Parts: sequence; C-alpha cells; structure tokens
Amino acid sequence: MALLEHIDAPSDLRRLKKSELPQLAQELREFIIDIVATKEGHLGASLGVVELTIALHYVFDTPNDQLIWDVGHQAYGHKILTGRKDIFGSNRRLGGISGFPKMSESAYDAFGTGHSSTSISAILGMAIAAKLKEEHHKQHIAVIGDASIASGMAFEGLNHLGVTDTNVLIVLNDNAIGIDPSVGALKKYLTNVKKGTAKEENIFECLNLNYSGPIDGHDLDTLIVELERLKSVSGPRLLHISTTKGKGLRQAEENQVTYHAPGKFDKKTGEIYAKSSAKQPPKYQDVFGHTLVELAKENDKIVGITPAMPTGSSLKFMMEEIPDRAFDVGIAEQHAVTMAAGMATAELIPFCTIYSTFLQRAYDQVIHDVALQNLPVVFCLDRAGLVGQDGATHHGVYDIAYLRCIPNIIIFAPLNESELRNIMYTAQLGLEHPIAIRYPRGYGVLQEWKTPFEQIAIGSGRELRKGSKVAVLSLGHIGNRATDVLEEWDNPAEIGHYDMRFVKPLDTKMLDRIFETYPAILTLEDGCEAGGFGSAILEYANKTDHRPIIKIMGIADTFIEHGTPEELYDLAKISTSSLKENLSTLINAV
Repeated sequence: MALLEHIDAPSDLRRLKKSELPQLAQELREFIIDIVATKEGHLGASLGVVELTIALHYVFDTPNDQLIWDVGHQAYGHKILTGRKDIFGSNRRLGGISGFPKMSESAYDAFGTGHSSTSISAILGMAIAAKLKEEHHKQHIAVIGDASIASGMAFEGLNHLGVTDTNVLIVLNDNAIGIDPSVGALKKYLTNVKKGTAKEENIFECLNLNYSGPIDGHDLDTLIVELERLKSVSGPRLLHISTTKGKGLRQAEENQVTYHAPGKFDKKTGEIYAKSSAKQPPKYQDVFGHTLVELAKENDKIVGITPAMPTGSSLKFMMEEIPDRAFDVGIAEQHAVTMAAGMATAELIPFCTIYSTFLQRAYDQVIHDVALQNLPVVFCLDRAGLVGQDGATHHGVYDIAYLRCIPNIIIFAPLNESELRNIMYTAQLGLEHPIAIRYPRGYGVLQEWKTPFEQIAIGSGRELRKGSKVAVLSLGHIGNRATDVLEEWDNPAEIGHYDMRFVKPLDTKMLDRIFETYPAILTLEDGCEAGGFGSAILEYANKTDHRPIIKIMGIADTFIEHGTPEELYDLAKISTSSLKENLSTLINAV
C-alpha cells in the first residue's frame, strides 16, 4: 500500500510503524524526482535529507517544536510532508509555493531561509523566547547543511549558543558540498572527524555543545534512536550526520554541482534534457568569466574572489586556468569583501564577484573596509534585477539604492556584453575609486560579443537615438526593451533613448542637454524605485533650473515573489507593454 498519499501532516506520519518509514522515504524521494524533473527546481539537496526529514517530523512535535532548514533549498521533503504535497507542483511558480521555507506559507516553516547560515541565530532567539515565556516543553531544531556551517554568522550563533542553557538541537548535515564543493579548513576538519583522524579535541565540544556523531544520515533507525535520545538531553546539543547530496538518483550523486538545480530531466534515466539547439547569445556570467581570464593573462595584478559561487558566477574559468590567483572563500561574503580590500592595499586588482543579494550580507564591509578607505575593489554584481523562480530572497533589486548612498563608489550597468567587457578592461587599467558593475542573470543580446576592448570614460552615458518629445533614460540590460519598443514606434522621431551606464557619477553634461531638449523624461531600471536610478535623475533635476516631467519605471516599494522573469516584469510593471503605455501617456502630456 502506498504511504505518502495518506500523509497530509506530520501527525499522519507519526502514526506509521517504524518499519514502514523506509518505504515512505523511497516514495518521498520518487515524488521529489517526479516533480522536479518536469517543473524544475533544487534537487540534490532535498534528496540528500529525505531520511532526516522523516526522522525529525517523526520524533518531534512539529510545528509546536520549531524546525528551521538552512539553507532552505533542502526543504522540499519537509514541504511535502507538511500539507503542501498536493500543491507542490506549483513550487517556484507565480502564485504557487516558494522554493524556500516561508513563514507566511505554513506554520511548519518556523523561519524563512533563502540565504544561508541564519538558522543558529534564529533558533537561539526562539529558544530564549520560549525560556522567558516558561515554555520549557518546547524543542528547537536547526538543520544546517550544504556548507552553511562555514559562514561567519553560523559561528557567531554557535559562540553564543554554547554559553546558554537553551533547549536547542543543531543538526549538522555534513555532505561536503554547497552548490559547489565545500572549501576551507573546517571542511578538512569535518572530513577528519568522519574518518576518525581528527585531533583529540572536538571543536563543537570546545564550544560547550553536547556533541554526538557522526552518524549515517540515511539510516532511519539510527537517526530516530539518536534523535529520541537527544530529545531528553537538556541544553545546547549538536548532532553531526553524514549524507550524500542527490541520494537516490545516480547522476545526482555523481554530478552534484550540475544536479543541484538541473533544470528538466528524464525522471527514469536521470539524463538532463538537451537545451534548444537555436544559437543563443552568451550568458553575462560566462562573458564575465572568460573576459576575466583574458585580462588576467595580460595583467598579473588581477585576482578573482567569490564567496562559494565559482560555477554560478563563472569564476570557475579562472580557477581552472590560473588557480593561484582565483579564490573561493566559502559562504563568507564579509570575508570576501574585506579580503579584497586587503589585496587592494597591496596594489593587486581584486575582482570580487558576488550575487547582488549576497552582497547585502557584507554591507558594513563595503562601507567601512572598501569605500571609506577608497580602495579600488572591483565588485561584479551578478544576478542584478529580477532573477525569476528563486523569488524575493534572490532578486537583485536593491543594490543601486544601497550602494548609491555610499561616498567614493562608482556604479555601472552594461547594456550588453560588449559594455561589460569594456568596463572590466577599464577597471583593470586603474581606478581612483571602488566600482560596482551590475549585470543580470542569463543571456545577453550579442551573438558576436568578443569585440576588441575599448576604454570607457567614467561617468559617461551614450545617446542611442535623438528625439523631440520624450527621452528614455535606461540603465543596464533592461534598456534593450526600450530599443525594441522604439524600433517599432509609429513616430520614432518623438522619442530619444539614452544609455546612461553610470548611476554614480551621473553624466551631468549629457543630462543638462537632455533637460534642455525634452519636456518629458522616462527613466527605466530593474531596481527599486526608492533611492534608485530614477531617484538619482530626479535629485539632479531638482538642482537645475529645468523642470521636465519625469516618470520613473522601476520596482515599487514591495517585495516581488517568484515566477518566470517575464511574469515578474509584468507583475512589477516594467514590462514592454508597461513601457509602451507610459511612453504614450507622456507623449500625450506634452
């Protein structure tokens, strides 16, 4: 008899016999594979914690006992067992459930975890609150895996946890990989612990945690026995389990990087479906990666840094060709930024490639260690703008606003791959200030992108076409939408288009000419309106004697959820149709 179809909540799971749980694990694993094979999403991480997921909900009284998954892409099985099985096909789709735990989605999601390494601090906060409220019966469990334990914030949490008497259990899911293979001394230490060759002192016991393990994270009987034992132990505890990412699908076990989020694949064979044979422009990430190698071969001062994203950011190309000058520092954004600052003091040229939303985690370091000291670090902000199905935790829509207020920093966004190459070339020639180069996830627009390098004058925009009534001022890749719209416009002489390129410093000479020529301005960006590119144009206009009508198109003051990029552009009202509508309104107004 099938078991999973009868599980609508963990209370149903707890009525099963222990002898039935391996069958449930097999069905849950098959269910995840079936859905992700056709709907796409994160695969390997959730396959690796199937047994752990079942054991935790079997032993603990969730949601009364609070459970956090860190990073949240491990939580597919958790979602399926906690009432979302029938709607799991909507995962990461517009209007559907999130790909990460989300408090507003379910009482079983104790904390939202789209970014890593937050679980220990959050669960400790919950446990202290329970203690103050005299809820002594309550258990608090944080699963920290996929290399999240190596982040500085995780150690901050452990450091505090060890001097409390809170009822907290940390489950360290040790699979030796995040999205890319784990790096660093802690990985080596944990490997030695699993092999029995570690030094006598245990790092977690030294932090005053009741340590047990390592145990096989795929052995349900052992997991349940140990979790039942730890349930009765007071104070902070840490259970070290060893798992295999992608467990149960041979290809996902053998190629863990690719099968972290493989796209669509054959659920029976595991083979990933071939992409369309139609020739596509290169992805911005790959243009960055190949260009960096090209430049680094000519300039031995160039170094590359990424916090745990060598494949996603394409720094892997430099790591393969010039490994002694390319560094993956693990999930450690703060360290990556300040290490880059240190390198800059020694006259190296650090290219710190980091996702836009992950740079948020190192904001103080950008201000205090880089900008305040005016060190010419080159930040390459991947995944700027709306990124799609990963949703609100990953949309890179705040970087313009949070960087623009910082003195000394230059902010640039390329319209296409050629401009990305040219600004990277310009940056390595030597800058007087740090620079942030923001570009989107995915494909560019140029089939022939490897053009000869040209130096870009800092703070210079470009006139793409001249008009008479409305000037479109665009920033970055989204400007290609304006280009497409204007090519089909009935009276193209009415509308001018300007690729501003720099948010800071603005091309004020070009802006003065635009304000003198056009009665109406439309700014276009894929960042937040509050404090963003359009705000910068408004602020400058307010300093002049010109008072054109200025309409801002950007992300409104709300979090954008998950969906396909095109659906989200429509939702955010920065789509092609919204652009046409706003242009028509402005032309009629003047």
